[in-house]
Amino acid sequence: MTVKRVLGVGLAALIAATGTPLIAAEESVGRGWPVLEPNARWVGAGGYYGASGNEAEGIPPTVAARGGAVPDGVTPLPVDLFTTTDFYADRELWSDPRYFRCNSSIGLESVYGASPGTLDFTGENYPQSAPWGYCDRDYPRESIVSPYPFETAQEHYEALLAETTARGGPVSYTAENRPPDWDGTYDRYPLSPTSGEVREMQRGAGPTWEPDFRGMPPWFYMDLNQVPTILSLLTPDYQTRFVQQAYHNAVTNAPHWPAQYCWPEGLMRFWSGQGTTLIDLIVTPQQVTQISGWGGNLLRQAQIGRTFNTEGAVPRLGQDVPAWYGETIGFWDTDALITWTSNVQGWMNHGSFEFSNQMQVVEIYTPRQAETGEFQGLRHEAIFYDAEALVEPVRIVRDLDRIKGLGEGDPFVFIGCLPTYFPVNGRAEAVTPGATFEYFMPDWYGRPWGQLWERYFEDGMTRPEASQLFGF
Repeated sequence: MTVKRVLGVGLAALIAATGTPLIAAEESVGRGWPVLEPNARWVGAGGYYGASGNEAEGIPPTVAARGGAVPDGVTPLPVDLFTTTDFYADRELWSDPRYFRCNSSIGLESVYGASPGTLDFTGENYPQSAPWGYCDRDYPRESIVSPYPFETAQEHYEALLAETTARGGPVSYTAENRPPDWDGTYDRYPLSPTSGEVREMQRGAGPTWEPDFRGMPPWFYMDLNQVPTILSLLTPDYQTRFVQQAYHNAVTNAPHWPAQYCWPEGLMRFWSGQGTTLIDLIVTPQQVTQISGWGGNLLRQAQIGRTFNTEGAVPRLGQDVPAWYGETIGFWDTDALITWTSNVQGWMNHGSFEFSNQMQVVEIYTPRQAETGEFQGLRHEAIFYDAEALVEPVRIVRDLDRIKGLGEGDPFVFIGCLPTYFPVNGRAEAVTPGATFEYFMPDWYGRPWGQLWERYFEDGMTRPEASQLFGF
């Protein structure tokens, strides 16, 4: 049963119907609804964000079959992503996980090794010998889509604002009446699968060890999902983009990750794998600021109490020009912060689907306390609306744990990205100081990665006419 099917039921009945816990203590029209949490496992091949399977360190890979073998009980398709001569012509096969050899999209990205020390599955007779992930694993679609009845971010935000107003809010904090003390540095969860402690667990646990993801589901990392499940969330054009990305990551070995060229990261990097490991949060009465980064600097500012200008292409605060991380407004419902982000520049990030300039996000930050009442961190619920890229809204819920105050430990390190890789002949190539070289400069706002793939690797393919116009 999905949450949408029991929309009119009280939350107590909803818990009984779904068997899942609440993530907020009160009934609400648009926040804190149950998370349908599957006990998901890595699909493979490769594992968590390409960082599993370092056999040199004794860490087993997450792979169902390799070296040209096929998993027991699986009948391969006559043609798949690794044997096709034209993936565009195979569209009717895209809904079958076997077309992607049951790999997750991050697994496909990791075939050549997305991180130092990861497995390289390419070996002899590649790509025909490409590895298989686990066909019996997936993160279900109903656990990804939003449970709320809203068609747009504006409807959602205004419903939450009306709900808060009916209770006497929103709260207007001042210098004398300070907002909640949330200042500090946050980790997305205290024990992430890349931490040293987990790596030691991997080494000592043998080949069957896998992490338990029954906490906040990190589906957007794309290591728990079969590719067709993600495709089912996307409009036809964005399905094509996603498969194009998978093909060139896994088959032509021509990934174009923004960070490797010092390109901007884009809004959705804030939720992806290594995009934001630690987040500095600064709360004032007028503005809530988040600073983070990995390959680049991520800065988001929620302007408290302001309203969007809705006369342009999308709601906005500043000029009618998209911003890399969008623009955000918000209000306080007592100790919960509710925000709306719009005016976003469409982009891409590691292993995930592209998003458009229509992307908008409603976010709810609610405090989490220990049994002693001490503040532990925040529950961060985000609902994504993109009428151009998504067939329906999707949701990510995660925990942010405060691990230190702002004045403790090392300060935030601003990343000054200096490019050493350039797209030469369609692939990222390291260029040494003093070298003279020639490369194709793509249009920044016309899917630069797509232009490179189409120019260098897709001669003879039956690319849809619309793809020539793909942009943001």
